[in-house]
Parts: sequence; structure tokens; C-alpha cells
Amino acid sequence: MNKPNWRSALLLPVFIPAVAVMSLLVIGTLADPELAGEFFANILAKITNDFGWFYMLAVAMFLMFVVGVAISKWGRIKLGPDHADPEYSFFTWFAMLFSAGYGIALLFFGVSEPVIHYSSPPTGASETIDAAKQAMQISYFHWGFHIWAIYGLVGLVLAYFSFRHGLPLSMRSTLYPIIGDKIHGPMGHTVDTFAILGTMFGIATTLGLSVIQINTGLHYLWPGIEVSNIIQVVIIFVITLLAIASVVAGLDKGVKRLSVLNMALVMFLLVFVFFVGPTIHILEVFLQSTGSYLNSIVERTFNLQAYTHSDWIGNWTLFIFGWTIAWAPFVGLFIARISRGRTIRQFVFGVMLVPTFFTSFWCAVFGDTALNLIMNKGYNVLIEDVQADQAIALFKTYEYLLADMPFLINIITFVSVILIITFFVTSSDSGSLVIDSLASGGETNTPVWQRVFWASTEGIVAAVLLLAGGLKALQTAAIASALPLAIIMIPADTGMRRALIIEGHQYSRLKSHTPMHR
Repeated sequence: MNKPNWRSALLLPVFIPAVAVMSLLVIGTLADPELAGEFFANILAKITNDFGWFYMLAVAMFLMFVVGVAISKWGRIKLGPDHADPEYSFFTWFAMLFSAGYGIALLFFGVSEPVIHYSSPPTGASETIDAAKQAMQISYFHWGFHIWAIYGLVGLVLAYFSFRHGLPLSMRSTLYPIIGDKIHGPMGHTVDTFAILGTMFGIATTLGLSVIQINTGLHYLWPGIEVSNIIQVVIIFVITLLAIASVVAGLDKGVKRLSVLNMALVMFLLVFVFFVGPTIHILEVFLQSTGSYLNSIVERTFNLQAYTHSDWIGNWTLFIFGWTIAWAPFVGLFIARISRGRTIRQFVFGVMLVPTFFTSFWCAVFGDTALNLIMNKGYNVLIEDVQADQAIALFKTYEYLLADMPFLINIITFVSVILIITFFVTSSDSGSLVIDSLASGGETNTPVWQRVFWASTEGIVAAVLLLAGGLKALQTAAIASALPLAIIMIPADTGMRRALIIEGHQYSRLKSHTPMHR
């Protein structure tokens, strides 16, 4: 029987600054939550006003880079030795990257975002057919190619340098073609520290959103359970314990099994609402909205509402993109870790096309079902419900959709709450594995106590941000932590391009010197 590994693998020049910053945040927020809330609000406004253009430009560059690499001659290169085979089947691989990517976001925003855009569109009159079209188009844009291009860029660069060139599976490795062996010094330590902070705040944002929705769902099922910060902190504590149990089990036993369970529950809910809802109308909306999304993708990519000076762009597009960039080291490193043996082309198209298609269909099923209830069934009260509390949007949609089958309402709501919980646990445990690897210089075989420490820290940070101002504080943490990461990601794609060019020259040279046999 193997003895448990208790020896620390932590890289102190990365671990100490990261923990120091998080400790200061926690202590400062607990000392004066109201002042902390004002501070977060000011930071959010400053970044949105001064750096919104940078976020949009950076995301556009990421999208063009990953698509360009995939369709180029470099797309045939394997993420690993030329003889390597994928470690996981396609379904298991997709389930794991999807669960880590944004499962919780779809449950939270799948209904609420289209309804809010319909009732308060960024341009034009509200509650019209044009507003409904715009609402679906915006939802597709926010959860489409751009999101997965961000994840794909980080995952691709990490997988390439780690599995192809033997560098640590860590953010510092992305800069190797630019700064060489300096990645093992202070500059590399700084990059990994920012990656840990971005990942921590990105995960905290996700956990915060999910615990709000769990609390709302439990209150909907059992009105005696109040919706309050205290209840939400208790929920965070309980589910963090479940995440710790999963993270102790490891990647294959914990994360893999939960991810497959997540996908099974997701498919159940998707198929159920698709057939119970306006099925034909959903298919029509899906096709029409896909065409509108593709037709307007360039315009929306560079739209900053420069002439209106509205705060809509900061509350929605910049928040979602910033949140995704903050998550990028986590999701990118995680999907890199499970993608060894796939070609660059398989990786990019698998990471971008399949999830984008799936999430677009999810938005059509849930978002259009909600809009159909409002526009054609007379449930205008759903708008008021969502405006009062975004977290209740999904559950109220079930209530109105199943008005003729009330016995199913609580069952479907309960299944949804279970799914949110399993997504919560999956995000926390897979995030703990990634942060632990970053804090250990790319080491993946780390002692259990380190993973337990990071899973516990994620719960603490999420609880503190909720106490400091709820959703607004979570938004600020995500967008603010994304800024340094976006700056790091730009030279990362430059470094990979340089490495691919060098590998291409080496391949051509080797091919030209290979003797021909007759």
C-alpha cells in the first residue's frame, strides 16, 4: 500500500504572492464590506471605460489566430509525439471541457439573458419582434466562437509547448519562444501568479453565480429556505466539502465521472424542454439566429457603443469576455491536460465548433421557449420575475411552461438544482487541480493537502465576494483579473506562431534530406 504524499511541491515565489493578494482581499472585505463594495464598483467603471476597447480587440485577435492555425498546414501537428493517441474518447473529452468551460453560465444566463435583452435591448424599442431577434443574436454572440477561442488559445499553446516540447504545463511556458529560459525566473513566476489570481477570481465568480441560483432554486422548492447571504455561505461551505472529496479522488475518478454525469443531466433537460416547448418554432429560431449571428459577427466583435456611452457593454459583453479571460488559464490548462495526442486541427475544431453549436442550440431551446411564453402565451410576468431576480429565470420558465403539468414542475426544478450543484463541484475540483499545478511550477503529481487547500480557498473567496456586493463584486473581480491575463495572452500567440514557423522549417529541411527509395 502506497503512503500518502505529504511533501510540498509548491513553488514559493508563485505561491506566496498569490496567497498574499487573496488574503488582503479577504481581510479587507471582511473588515468593511460596504467600502469594499464601493471600491469594486469604481474599479469596474474605470476598467470598462478605459480598457473596453482593448478587451474587444484582444478577443478578436485570439479568434483569428486559433482559426488561422487550424486551417493552416500547421493543423496536422500533434499535441505530443507524432505517434501519440488521444487519451480520452471524444464524448468524454467534450464532457470534461464543457463542464469546466461554462456549464453553470448556461443555466444562469440561458433564459435570463434573452429575456433581459428583449425587455431592455441595447438599441431600438423594447418588447418587439426586432427586440426578440436582437436578444437571441446577442446571446449567440456572447456564448459563441469568441468564448471558445479564448479557451482554445490558452489550451492550444499550453498543450503544444508541454506535450510537443516538454515544457511545464504552466502559463509561463507560453512565453518560452520570446524570453527563453527566463520563464524559470521572476518573469515566469509573475505570469503564473497572475494566472492563479485570474483563475481564482474567475472560479469565484462562477461559484458565486451558481450558489445564488442554488439558493433561489431551493427557496422555490421549499419557501421556508430564505434567499440570503447567510444561506448562500452555508451552501458554499457544504458544496466545497463535496468538491474537496472529488478533488481528493483525482482527475479520472472525480472530475471525469462528474463531467459525464453533468452531460447526462444537461442532455435530459435540453431534450425535455425541446419537446415540451415550441419544438418547430425552436428549430426555426435556431436556424434564423445562427444566420443572423454569422452575418453580424464582425460588426458585433468591434462594437463598443462608442456613440451612446451606455453601461450596457460593460454589464454584458465586457463582463462575459473578461470573465472568460479570467477563466482561460484554468479551462485552457485543464483542456490541454486532457487533449494530449490530438492534432491542432482536431483540438481547435473540437473546442470551438461542437461547444458553440451545442450552446447556441441551448440558447434557442431555453431562451426562445421563454420568449415564446412572453410573446405568444401571455406570460408577461416572466419579464418582471427576471428583472427582479435573474437567478429565478430558469425555474419560472419551468413553472409557466408546465402550467398544464404541475406535477412535473418540482421534479424538473430539482433536477436542475442537482445539475447546478454538480457543475459547482466540477468547476471547483478541476479548478483546484489547475491552480495547484500553476502554484507548483507545472507539476501535476502534487500532494492531496495542496488540492484541498485550493478548493477551500475558492470557497472562501467566493463567499467573501458575495458578502462584499453580490453579483457586482463578482463581475468586478472577473473583469479586473482578466486585464493582466489578456496582456499576457497576446505575446503567447506570437510565441506559438514563431515556434510553429521554426518547426515548419525543420520539417521541410528534414523532408528535403530524406533519401528517396526506388
